[in-house]
Amino acid sequence: MREIVLDTETTGFEPSEGHRIVEIGAVELFNHVPTGRTYHQYINPERAMPQEAFQVHGLGDDFLRDKPKFAAIAQDFLDFIADDAKLVIHNAAFDMKFLNAELGWVNKPLIANDRALDTLLIARRKFPGSPASLDALCRRFNIDNTSRTLHGALLDSEILAEVYLELIGGRQPGFGLSIEPAKSAQQSQNSDEWRPKPRPAPLPARVTAAETEAHAAFVAKLGETAIWNRRSS
Repeated sequence: MREIVLDTETTGFEPSEGHRIVEIGAVELFNHVPTGRTYHQYINPERAMPQEAFQVHGLGDDFLRDKPKFAAIAQDFLDFIADDAKLVIHNAAFDMKFLNAELGWVNKPLIANDRALDTLLIARRKFPGSPASLDALCRRFNIDNTSRTLHGALLDSEILAEVYLELIGGRQPGFGLSIEPAKSAQQSQNSDEWRPKPRPAPLPARVTAAETEAHAAFVAKLGETAIWNRRSS
């Protein structure tokens, strides 16, 4: 199962007011394990960066001026997320409205809202009444986010991937012990996924005859009322 953990940074809160995406970051998971594949792109928003947005993201007009416009990167982004992967997003409604606004402006296919898996809603259901921001969830799960002094799309996606794995039950799929990175969906199409199979022959008993005899003698001393001497009716 392929999933894309995704985050965007924007110039403001509403695309209907002319605000635009300035950064996209995404991390690929396969069977809940990071594959090492990422997508990261700064984008020229074709408008001035408001001061309050600059303070949050640290991305100014001079830095973004020579970055590609969304129209130039739209297809590469769509190719990365493909049409089969779930999109894992914190506060998904915000990012989805911006992504679909940008895609609509350049006549690209929109992303179906049911592809989005909102970790904010998952956290609120799992921990009702508790703070559910990304920073709060990092504190809850002891995830190091000390490098998050500014909001950055790729860093936030990497942190969110760790949070998401904890929200769905921890890092059990890989235990962090795999030597090779997990295969992507495309790499695994031509090979069968490994699945545990029944043991062909039972393991031999490790209890010796002497131990069996000693146990029987011990049970005999407990009398007929001992649980080992009871028979189901």
